[in-house]
Amino acid sequence: MIELEKMLAGEMYDPSDSTLSFMREKARTLATQYNVSLRSQINERKQILKELFGQEFDGVSIEPPFNCDYGTNIEVGRNFYVNFGCVILDVAKVTIGDNCLIGPQVGIYTACHPLDPIERNSGKEFAQPITIGDNCWIGGHATINPGVTLGDNVVVASGAVVTKSFGDNVVIGGNPARILKEI
Repeated sequence: MIELEKMLAGEMYDPSDSTLSFMREKARTLATQYNVSLRSQINERKQILKELFGQEFDGVSIEPPFNCDYGTNIEVGRNFYVNFGCVILDVAKVTIGDNCLIGPQVGIYTACHPLDPIERNSGKEFAQPITIGDNCWIGGHATINPGVTLGDNVVVASGAVVTKSFGDNVVIGGNPARILKEI
C-alpha cells in the first residue's frame, strides 16, 4: 500500500513521502495564490478553489488567509462561508454540509500523532475524518479535533475545543466542549 492510500485509510503513514510532499506543496501554492488575490477577482478565485479542492462550488466564500494541507480531501456543500484565518488540516476527509458558517481563526484538524513517544519520534502519523452537518455555525477560534462528527444545526461557541462528536440541534462550548443548550 502506498503512503497516500495508508493516509486516506487512517493508517500510520510517512508524511515525508515524495507524492504527499508534492501534493502539499501544490496546495500551499494554490492557497498562497488565493490569499493574495483581490476580492474583485471573482473568476480567478473560483478557478483557484476549483483546482485546490478538486470540485466546483455553489455559493462558497472564503476570506483569506486560508490554509490547508491538501485541499482535495475537503468537501463542502452549498452556501459555505469561511471567515479570516481558517486552517483545515485535511489529511483525512473533511466533509462540511450546506449552509455552514466558519468563524475567524477556526482550526479543523484531522491529523494525529502517536501518543507513544518512540512511535511519535518515527515521524509517522495518522488521521481521522471530520464531518460537520448542515446549517452549522462554528464560532471564532474554535478547534475541531480529529474524528469529530457534528450533526445538523450545531452551533459551536467561540473558543470551544471540540474533542468528541455531538448530535443535531445543540449549542456546544468550553474546553473540552460540552452541550450548553439544545436548540
